[in-house]
Amino acid sequence: MFERLSRIKNQYEELMRRMEEPETYSDPALYAKCDREARELRPLAEAYAAYCRAGQNLEDARELMNDPEMRELAQEEFQQAKAEREKLEHEIRILLLPRDPNDSKNVIMEIRGGVGGDEGMLFAADLYRMYTMYAESRGWKVEVVNVSETELGGIKEISFVVEGDGAWSRLKFEAGGHRVQRVPVTESGGRIHTSAATVAVLPEIGEVEFKLDPNDLKIDTYRSSGAGGQHVNKTESAIRITHLPTGTVVECQDERSQYKNKDRAMQILRSKLYEAEQAKQNAAVAAERKSQIGSGDRSERIRTYNFPQNRVTDHRLSGDGRSFNIDRIINGDLDPLIDALVTADQAARLAAQTEN
Repeated sequence: MFERLSRIKNQYEELMRRMEEPETYSDPALYAKCDREARELRPLAEAYAAYCRAGQNLEDARELMNDPEMRELAQEEFQQAKAEREKLEHEIRILLLPRDPNDSKNVIMEIRGGVGGDEGMLFAADLYRMYTMYAESRGWKVEVVNVSETELGGIKEISFVVEGDGAWSRLKFEAGGHRVQRVPVTESGGRIHTSAATVAVLPEIGEVEFKLDPNDLKIDTYRSSGAGGQHVNKTESAIRITHLPTGTVVECQDERSQYKNKDRAMQILRSKLYEAEQAKQNAAVAAERKSQIGSGDRSERIRTYNFPQNRVTDHRLSGDGRSFNIDRIINGDLDPLIDALVTADQAARLAAQTEN
């Protein structure tokens, strides 16, 4: 591990040196390339440099402990340096974990109302609102691709794209069944109902990463439904693409331009087929996809939103750290919950690495 860290530190220092040379900063493309590579290496390089400093402080304190007059102070410094080095070693091991290649990508999210009738669809609308507020807080852009709404303001299903730095790295943990316990607005007797919605999260896959054979596609146009005024009745701008070999269907009707709808539908289709292909090659991915889609049943859940008790419980976490304030969560303050999931994921991967 330390040989690798030393190479990374040297590589980082070489990149920083190159970026100061006239031939580098006078070439925007070359400078941008060096800068991008340096930013990727910086966390590990800086953590390793701090680890080395802590190690030197440890040795200095150890030598001072031989001096009777300095022993007490040296012992205190020794313990501080030891604790700092252990903390940095843990951080470095996390930074060395294999990086998810999709972490920097945009995501495609799909929410569907599950069991619970109108209440399940109202809950789906609440989840969509929660994710849009979270995206806004992080400076991400949300673009609706296709939506089917109910008369009460619920959502039967919605597909949307979240564009922004680190979108996949955070939102990938949202995939699965979400359960809600509350008194529905449609309930006159004040009884608590349990309803559900499912959330699927896919990384957005580019054309270069996954090629589609035009002969495998059936493309239909139709008139958009929902709001849109006279445009809806006059223009067949909505697109439906069917992938004939798999039967996968994608629809897009958000844009007024047929070409834009087609481009977006193709992006989503690529992402779905790419993920399906990955699932074939990896049993773990296949199991994850199954857990994402589920059936919308109350028992298939990753998280419960309990309004009477004012708490959200994520069932993948344990102990006191699995419950969160529902008002904060439902209004888009997801970072504390997602941070806990990221930490749990890192701990699991570190444990697996140690076992292997």
